[in-house]
Amino acid sequence: MNKNYQRELDALIAKLEPSSPPHLLLHSCCAPCSSYTLEYLSRYFRITLLYYNPNIFPAEEYYRRCEEQQTLIGKMSFLNPVSFLEGKYDPKTFYKLAKGFENEPECGERCTRCYKLRLHEAAITARSIGADYFTTTLTISPHKDAHRLNSIGERFAKQYGIALLPSDFKKKNGFKRSIELSQEYGLYRQDYCGCEFSKISREKSENDNICK
Repeated sequence: MNKNYQRELDALIAKLEPSSPPHLLLHSCCAPCSSYTLEYLSRYFRITLLYYNPNIFPAEEYYRRCEEQQTLIGKMSFLNPVSFLEGKYDPKTFYKLAKGFENEPECGERCTRCYKLRLHEAAITARSIGADYFTTTLTISPHKDAHRLNSIGERFAKQYGIALLPSDFKKKNGFKRSIELSQEYGLYRQDYCGCEFSKISREKSENDNICK
């Protein structure tokens, strides 16, 4: 039976004390995906947003997305504080785990390994800064499996003794709202997930469409 992560999150939020919001480490993949997530969660949590994405290619794309993320935080208004934390950008880390899976289709084993890389960093960072919970914006994408992401997060939560905030941010029209907010704030919306291989796949798909 599939879990309803949104229902779990609703139940958790209902038990929170508004006068004492807990500290959440939120891993973000990009500004557009974080827009709705920040709007939603900042009503209930103090947030440290971790931008950790060594998978992003090329470097210029990484820095553009990183800057866009900081710009968005500066523009938005929040009920509770939101701070920004940039992780280490070391693409070699990603290429090492992706070796042998370069030709995997999107959402295959390469992507699973990438999720693990980023959620692992989120968990250990959350523990190091004394956060109460950690989670990721990745579940807002219609192309990403919330069950897989939450399952990975749950394993790291147990390993590092830091609670995972369950999420499926595409629920409650989260993805639709992220598009609206992206338009409202004039955000750069990339047309591929982030890594070199997803970029190649996207370009190949465009070329195939041109040839038809």
